[in-house]
This record gives sequence, structure tokens and C-alpha cells, in this order.
Amino acid sequence: MIKVTLRDTVKEFNDGINAFEVAKSFGGGFYKNVCAARINGVNGDLRTVLKDGDTLELLTFEDEYGRWTFRHTASHIMAQAVKRLYPNAKLAIGPAVDDGFYYDFDIDEKFTPDDLKKIEDEMKKIVKEDIELTRFALPKAEAVAKFEAENEPYKVELAEGIADGEEISFYAQGDFTDLCAGAHLMSTGAVKAFKLTSATGAYWRGDSSKKMLCRVYGTAFPKASELEAHLTMLEEAKKRDHNKLGRELEIFTTVDCIGQGLPIMLPKGTKILQILQRFVEDEEERRGWLRTKTPLMAKSDLYKISGHWDHYLDGMFVLGDPNDESKECFALRPMTCPFQYQAYLNRARSYRDLPLRYGETSTLFRNEESGEMHGLIRVRQFTISEGHLICTPEQLEDEFRGSLELAIFMLKTLGLYEDVSYRFSQWDPNDKDKYIGTPEQWEEAQDMMGKILDHLEIPYKVGVGEAAFYGPKLDIQIKNVYGKEDTLITIQIDQMLAEKFGMEYVDRDGQKKNPYIIHRTSIGCYERTLALLIEKYAGAFPMWLAPTQVKILPIADRHFDYAYDIKKQLEAKGMRVEVDDRNEKIGYKIREARLQKVPYMLVVGDSEVENGAVAVRQRGENGDLGAMPLAQFIDLAVNEIETKVIK
Repeated sequence: MIKVTLRDTVKEFNDGINAFEVAKSFGGGFYKNVCAARINGVNGDLRTVLKDGDTLELLTFEDEYGRWTFRHTASHIMAQAVKRLYPNAKLAIGPAVDDGFYYDFDIDEKFTPDDLKKIEDEMKKIVKEDIELTRFALPKAEAVAKFEAENEPYKVELAEGIADGEEISFYAQGDFTDLCAGAHLMSTGAVKAFKLTSATGAYWRGDSSKKMLCRVYGTAFPKASELEAHLTMLEEAKKRDHNKLGRELEIFTTVDCIGQGLPIMLPKGTKILQILQRFVEDEEERRGWLRTKTPLMAKSDLYKISGHWDHYLDGMFVLGDPNDESKECFALRPMTCPFQYQAYLNRARSYRDLPLRYGETSTLFRNEESGEMHGLIRVRQFTISEGHLICTPEQLEDEFRGSLELAIFMLKTLGLYEDVSYRFSQWDPNDKDKYIGTPEQWEEAQDMMGKILDHLEIPYKVGVGEAAFYGPKLDIQIKNVYGKEDTLITIQIDQMLAEKFGMEYVDRDGQKKNPYIIHRTSIGCYERTLALLIEKYAGAFPMWLAPTQVKILPIADRHFDYAYDIKKQLEAKGMRVEVDDRNEKIGYKIREARLQKVPYMLVVGDSEVENGAVAVRQRGENGDLGAMPLAQFIDLAVNEIETKVIK
């Protein structure tokens, strides 16, 4: 017999029992809801045989890893259906993702909507067959030979990439077998509700020099009602998708001959970014940040000092041959930190100079893979509210708190605060080559940051392997309308680069010491923030951010003079105003202004001219506020702008 701890209770079971059999031992139908296991704190498969002293958690679809396992099995069901219908299709990879799953196939022609329907129908048959999934392993050589015999070149490449001497894990379900680390459900019958949502192109391994494959996306749930609710959410998300709405509202566009990830900001989008940038810079200066302006590129020498040349070269745009030491080689900057350090190094520093807070509105360049880019969320050229704070160890916690308070102030002002979560991004001690510094330095920095976060009562999750190569960080995470999570704002602690750059200060004891550096953004990448604001407000920005705040709609030509007089008065108060003087009916003008998401429409006709008034309409349903004196509207509008109210 073995003893296993479940929910703080120790239970005895027969030797050789696995996690799924434990679930069945509870009786009733509970085991049908179990998707995966967590054994001694490590996520794993229900087939795992338990040992004496193990601690077991049984995970359902409500748990993140249980959900991942459920959808991972759905991806295998889809792959089996594709192989049944299209035997010549070559299999690549098929993971679960945040809100579903996908599988990449090498096929002659991209799947059409009709093809997806056929695949769904075949998947239903596989689910009805309730096929058991079994796990087995093969030595590397046998695994490679198996895939070569099956003419599966992508699986051959994956198997060959696994270290020699390691066994390779497989999962089989009836006539289908796939290389896979797991975990998986016990059988196909548990996947009751699913939908294939799209088919698109994706380069093998995200490399544009490799073949374009067909990626089929889908999602899956235990119940049909949950699937329907999710699909309804997706339809609403499509209406808010910044990639669609931002183009319809003429905020930005993209052009093939310029390139992917290089958006063109149209006048409306440029105005919003200008407003955001001025707001951020003014607020930073109020909090003691000093502005710098540094070059967009530098010689490789700078990046070699910082470590970016060794740890980030693939993500940089290099001008010249990085392997030719006889010629100067430049690179566009992927970050601002090594440039701003030169401002600190401009003269000798004392502890009396610290903290020093350098801020910059920085244009950066990162060589993102084509498959990673999406609208304004992830681009190759972007602008960021970047800053580097140099301080003594004693100042570190207060300055970190100040950086976080600034970020929270920005989030609350923009209306995004309730949408974010926090991730404490740490190094991966099992992959030391990714980082600079010693394990002792990393443990010291992470321990210090953990204490600061705990003191500040920040509710964070830990992300192992998500740290920058030079230090741990607090990532403020946010999801787009489709549920995909990205980092919006980052605050990092760095105790290594100051030493590499020779940054010193003379302390009270007369000794030269290296300062700590806090890397931070206050609003993150402006383009990403704009994308999230478009989606948050469905293009109906708060008035202070709206590119056009007021649209004046004269009913007839004889009202034009009054309309333009109103425009002049509103502009004198700093408002952004347009007059629609087209020869159109007033109902048409109102509909057009509402479609453009303009916060206020002022209709002017004979009565308004006579009384010095305006007929005020807000965007949205039931927005008719009636007639009011112009002065009253001006007071209302100015207050809404100055208080940055969110309606």
C-alpha cells in the first residue's frame, strides 16, 4: 500500500495505482470531469503511477492546466480527423493555447470553410467512438525511423532535435499516433463541444525562410452551452478588434510594400498618440523625471558592453555584417537603456545626485517574426515611454514603489486598471546561457524584488524563464479582446549592467559603488496601448482622448456662419472641433457622426441661431440632451476634458 495526500488528507491506495484510478475511486461521476493531475506541485498526466508520499491534486476544466489538457486532446482529435480525410497531409505541431488550440498542417491547398465543416464532422465521429488515448515511449533512433517510414518530415525534425539518449513520448488513439509530451485526457469521448474557428497561414517554426503551413484554429469545452457563450463572445470581440475597427475609423493602416509590423498612423491615430505622449511626459516631469533624447542606432560596441549583442542579436535590425570585424557594424536600437546610461556617465556622480530619473519617448526596433505580429499589438517599430532610474540600495524600494504608482496612475486614468494582472518574471536556473550574472546575483535580485512586491501587497503570479537577460521584472499583463495576454508595462530591477558600463557613485563613506537601476515604462508601448484603448472603448474614446471631440452640424447653409463661430469659441478652449457643412440632410449627418464615435454633436438651426444655443447630442443610444445655451455646453465639455472622466 502507498499513502497519498489529497486535499490535506492522507489516503491509502494499492501499489501501482495511477492518478485517474484515484479519481475513479471516489465513486459517482466525478472522474468524468477530471482532465489532468498535479503531483507534488508539478502538472502531469492522469496516467502517472503514484508513489508513496506523493501529494495529488486532480484538475478539472476549471483549472488552467486542466483546460489546457482538454484542448490539447481536442487538437489531436482534429489531427486524426485531418489524416483520415486527407491522408497526404503532413503533421507539424498542435498545442493548446489560451482560448483553444491549433494544429499546423502541410497540405497542397489551404482548407476552406467547407473543409473545416468536413473536419468537424469527422471529429464528431472520433468523439463518438470514445477512443482510448495511450502513452508510450521510443528511443530517439526508433522514433526518427518511425516518422521517416510514415513520411512525416516535420515530426522527423522535431524528433532529431531531442537530445541523444532521451526517450521520446508518444500518444496513440486508434489509428492515429503523435509525438507528444502530453498531458491528455483518457479518451476522445470527453470532448463534447468544439468548433474550428479559422484556417490561416503560419511559417514552420515561425521562420519566414521556411515553408508556409496551414494552421487550423479551434476551441473546445465540456458543454455545448459553454461553447455557445464563447462563440458569442468571439462575435462581440470581432466588433471591437482594433485591427478591424482601427482601420474603419481611419486611425491607422498598413501597406504591403512598406512591410508587416510597420503601421501607418493616420491623422486621427497620430492625434491620439500625441495626446497620450504629452500627457505622459508632463506627468513624468511632475514626478521628477528628466528628459533625454538619444540616437536610434549605435555601433555594435555599445550592444557588446550591454550584452544585447550576445543575448538579443536575432531580435535586432543589424546594419552591416556582424561577423566582419574589419568594418563598423551598426544596429537599430531595440531598447534605450545602454544609451541613457551615457547620460549618467557624462560626469562623476555622488550619492547626493541619486536618485536620477531619466525618461525618454523612445522609438525602438525589434525584428519580430511575421507569425508573431498582430495589428498594433506587436510591431517591428514602436514608440515607448521608457525610463531608467539610478539609485542607491537604500532608495530601491521607494523608487520601485514610485515607478509602480506612476504606472497605476496611468492605467486608472486610461480606464485599463481593472483589466490588468501582475507577473513576477524570474530567471530559469536550468537555462543559464540566456542570462548574464551569477546564480547568487540572480537569487539576491529576485529575493529583493519579491520582498518589495510583498511589501507593496501586489497580487502576482510567478513566470519562470520570463525575466530579461539582466534582471527580474514585474510585468503588468493585459488581454486583448480575444483573450490573448501581452505585457503592457514592465518594471525591472537590474544590479548587473551598472557594473558592466562602469557606472559608479561615491557613497557617504567615500567609497565608489555601483548603483541599482530600475528599468520601467509608465504607459508601455504607445501603439499597443492605442490598440487596447480601441478595443476597450470600441472606438468611442473618452472625450479627452477623442481625436474629434465635437462635431457641429448646421441644418442649412444659412446656419454656417453661426456654426463656424461656435467652432472658433470651442477651439479657443482647446477643443478639437469639426463642422459638417456638406449638403446633406441632418439625419444623415447625425448618423455619420455617431458612426465616427464623436463624443458630442451640436445641431444648429434657426432656433439655436436666434437664442445663442446648441442642440446637444451624445454618441450612443438615447443621447439627445436637448437645447442649452452655448456657454453651458462649453462648461460641461471643458469639465469632462479636464477631469478625464470615463463615460
